[in-house]
Amino acid sequence: MEMKQPMVSERESEGEKDREVSQENSRLVVGGILADGIEERGQKVSCASGQVSNGYPATSPQSPGEGGVGGGVPMTLVVQQTSLEQPRETWSKKMDFLLSVIGYAVDLGNVWRFPYICYQNGGGAFLLPYLLMAVFGGVPLFYMELALGQYHRNGCISIWSHICPIFKGIGFAICIIALYIAFYYNTIMAWALYYLLSSFQPMLPWTTCHNSWNTVNCTRYMSTDLNVSWTNTSISPAEEFYTRQVLQVHLSPGLHQLGAVSWQLALCLLFIFTVVYFSIWKGVKTSGKVVWVTATFPYLVLLVLLVRGATLPGAWRGVVFYLKPDWKKLLSTTVWIDAAAQIFFSLGPGFGVLLAFASYNPFHNNCYKDALLTSSVNCLTSFLSGFVIFTVLGYMAEMRQLGVEAVAKDAGPSLLFIIYAEAIANMPAATFFAIIFFLMIIMLGLDSTFAGLEGVITAMLDEFPHVLAKRREWFVLGLVCVCYLGALSTLTYGGAFVVKLFEEYATGPAVITVVFLEVIAVSWFYGTSRFCSDVQMMLGFSPGWFWRVCWVAICPCFLLFIIVSFLAFPPEVKLFDYLYPSWTTVLGYCIGVSSFICVPSYMVYYLLSTPGTFKQRLSKSITPEAGGSTGPHRGIITNAV
Repeated sequence: MEMKQPMVSERESEGEKDREVSQENSRLVVGGILADGIEERGQKVSCASGQVSNGYPATSPQSPGEGGVGGGVPMTLVVQQTSLEQPRETWSKKMDFLLSVIGYAVDLGNVWRFPYICYQNGGGAFLLPYLLMAVFGGVPLFYMELALGQYHRNGCISIWSHICPIFKGIGFAICIIALYIAFYYNTIMAWALYYLLSSFQPMLPWTTCHNSWNTVNCTRYMSTDLNVSWTNTSISPAEEFYTRQVLQVHLSPGLHQLGAVSWQLALCLLFIFTVVYFSIWKGVKTSGKVVWVTATFPYLVLLVLLVRGATLPGAWRGVVFYLKPDWKKLLSTTVWIDAAAQIFFSLGPGFGVLLAFASYNPFHNNCYKDALLTSSVNCLTSFLSGFVIFTVLGYMAEMRQLGVEAVAKDAGPSLLFIIYAEAIANMPAATFFAIIFFLMIIMLGLDSTFAGLEGVITAMLDEFPHVLAKRREWFVLGLVCVCYLGALSTLTYGGAFVVKLFEEYATGPAVITVVFLEVIAVSWFYGTSRFCSDVQMMLGFSPGWFWRVCWVAICPCFLLFIIVSFLAFPPEVKLFDYLYPSWTTVLGYCIGVSSFICVPSYMVYYLLSTPGTFKQRLSKSITPEAGGSTGPHRGIITNAV
């Protein structure tokens, strides 16, 4: 918003030297109206160029005699400060920002990954390492990114010029990682859309074994199905619908031969990306309105499913299995690794999204309170999702007369698309619950996609404003098209194998390493004291010793722990009956390194392209560029008339 404020300076006599006028630390456009009757006389004041005290060019009036004003007559200076930057877009309402951040943090992983990880690692006992990792690792990183984005008002690329220029490659690496995520993450929503469209019929197609895709091993095995025996070769109709009709994975022998693109999934994904485009093409003012639906609807559905699940027979068995603590599990390193990885990927620092969203906030917005609120909502949502999932798993165990552990053996998307889908199909009003459940899955995915692409868009627009600022719609269209083309490999018959490969290798290790470097750059190079001063300028109070210790020591150790554990214990990747061959591990690491390589590459480029001696280059590479530490008070031209 532009405001005007007059600044007056009087002259005592003709020939007196011009005074320098400055008004530093302001983004306002300052102007005024000539006073003391000068305008009434119709006289003009000519200007001569000069310098103001903040270093920006200015014009100041010549002597009154030169301007045609009689000596001794008081004269008014009109000082005008104009920002070099275009006014930055802001959120229409504070709630738009909060819902966007919650929608980004609460995604599909909260629904399928947390419940599975929780029961696998000691049930209720897992909550202890989970909360410790959240308090000392996840939330401080979450708070740091919101504060950085809000203070510097830049995306994940250009912000490094104001922090530590040599680390600018981190921003480019984040953008590449975001593209990799877009290549496979939206495919899962395409699967959910396929299920949603298949749900609009009285008899859900994954409840019977009389369809064209079923095999002789298809067995419907519930307590209501008498004279049916379950063998080691038996396959549920829900599993065959998922693997043979939706994925058609049986037509691909593996990653070495993916097969053709499924036209049904291609159309579903096209619809998903169309919705994404028209939600983000105009900026946060558009996406901020969409999240009022996409971020709140999943909570309504979770509540409905929780009430329904709690009333099912055997629900208590699932809840007990979910929460029963196994304290011996805490002695295992794997539990702590899983807790650290879960909280990190759940809150999602390091993807450029929090920087982008916070950069559209007012400068004095209380991002500290926002960080605590949104991260708490995220963790509570994960915990709530466990009850939603395990009440239904307990029901499935009761119906099949099996243990809960036998029913809950599947992880990842299989937990939703096979086990939960089958449970819904055997409930009364199955069609209704199937529709709202898969609609919820799509909504959860859309929020995260909006956020991930907005992080890339903001970064590129801030880095190349003269080229892209007025072409946002075309740039977003091009980005969405690139993401769709990149996702085609995940739509093939072997596309599920590609999704698993990207999920395990392309994003996880790379983004954790990137965030590790980000924390080091901010805490050790930019300096915790300087960063805390920035926060104090915004919020009126400085972060306490707890946050400082976390940023300097605990968070780097937290991230290094995850990185080392991943390298020491690389995951054995398996999907259905397909065990990934050794060459896929090399391929996965190559994909992961392809994004991270931007960091050392840019360091070398910066040192080679910067003039001066090596010592001067090194000094400049770790020194914030001029104007980078002034928050919103940079890029000002002051004109005096």
